[in-house]
This record gives sequence, structure tokens and C-alpha cells, in this order.
Amino acid sequence: MQTILGFIDEASAWLPMKNTDQWAKPWPNRELRDHRVRRGLEAHRTWIVEDCGVPVATISCRPDANPELWTEPGELGEPAVYVSRLIVKRSHAGRDIGTELLDWAGWWAAVQYQAVWIRIDVWTTNSALQNYYEKRGFERLRYCMQVDYPSACIMQKPTEGIEPSDFRQFTERPWLLLPPQTRRERTRSKAREYVRLTDGDLTDAGICATFMEHRLRSAAFGDRRPRWSRSRSGRG
Repeated sequence: MQTILGFIDEASAWLPMKNTDQWAKPWPNRELRDHRVRRGLEAHRTWIVEDCGVPVATISCRPDANPELWTEPGELGEPAVYVSRLIVKRSHAGRDIGTELLDWAGWWAAVQYQAVWIRIDVWTTNSALQNYYEKRGFERLRYCMQVDYPSACIMQKPTEGIEPSDFRQFTERPWLLLPPQTRRERTRSKAREYVRLTDGDLTDAGICATFMEHRLRSAAFGDRRPRWSRSRSGRG
């Protein structure tokens, strides 16, 4: 939660340079803004991009539309992925991470439930951001001025033709798609295996901490994927 809010705060600090009032203040207020962020996390619809274990970007993806925005006949009947809160830290700007995240979301949704569109509602006054999406294949459909909602420029892009080569910077962790309880048990199982192989004698509470320490050590050696060492020292 704090990582996502930190991304938002950083973005809100430089967005005024784009001549927009986007995120100048939480909409409609901080409590409801934070509720939307928390809802995305609890529904397992928010993803984080990490670079060597450091969070650098985020995107939220969902299969259901905002019916106040997507009102044209047939739109709600078309499977689509609706993306929001696409944010890349300034330290990683200019590396096409946002572009690849959009393509990844479209490809992932097409595989998961045959989505044919990537859809997004863009801040109405942020013309620079709207142009950003147009340059990446999105079509500007319309402005929904009849709603009391600041992000009412709706755009879409077809998922057809998106391939894994379009987001080659990313290494997905497929086990994250598992249900939360299954993910937790998988982590604990791997942690116990690590402790057993290194002849450790830890309490259950210390297992996951040791496991995470090993993962960080692996990342320090330049391997972004965890390795399961069979040496007594725990090094890969």
C-alpha cells in the first residue's frame, strides 16, 4: 500500500510540469483515493515491477468496466482488460517500461480470458498523456463529459498481435497467479527446503526471513530469479 502511494506522490510532484492538474490532490478525497488503491490490492489486481528487488513501476488490471464510462452498445459485451494507475518511477523513466507494461497487460488478459481490447480512462485535462497513449497504438474514442469523474477520456487498443517479444524486459513470476493461500504455502515450502539443505535449525517464524535473505543474496550476484542452493554456505 505504501509503495503504491509513494509512486502516486512522486508522480503528483512532477505532473504540473505537463500542464495538467492530474493528481494535484487526491480525488475526490484522500480517504476514497486510498480505498480504491486498497481495493485493487485486496482483489489481487495490482502488479509491481521490480528491478533487482526494488519496486520501480506498477499497474492495475481488471476485467470489468466502469459502466458510467463504457456506455456504447456492445462495449460491455466485449472482453477487455481495463488498466489504471500505470506509474513508473522517475529513476526508470525513458526505458519503455510503461509501454511494455501495457502490452504485457493486454497479452496476459488475452491468454487468461480472451480479452480483445486494452482499455483505459485517461485524465481529461492531461493532453500529453493522451498523446502518449495514441503514440502507442491507442485510439481516442470520446470524452465522457456527462460524468463527475476527472479521468473521462476513454481509449482502447486491440490485443491482437501482441507477443511476449513486445515486453522482453520482464520476467514474469507465474506462481503469483496462484491463489494467495497457495502462494503463501509455496513460499513456506521453498523456505523449509532451503533451511533443510543448508542444515539450518530455525524456528518456523524465522524460516521466511532466512528465505528472503537468500533471495536477496541471489539478486546481489546478478541473478534476478531465486536459486535454490545445495551448498552448506547457502551461496549459489
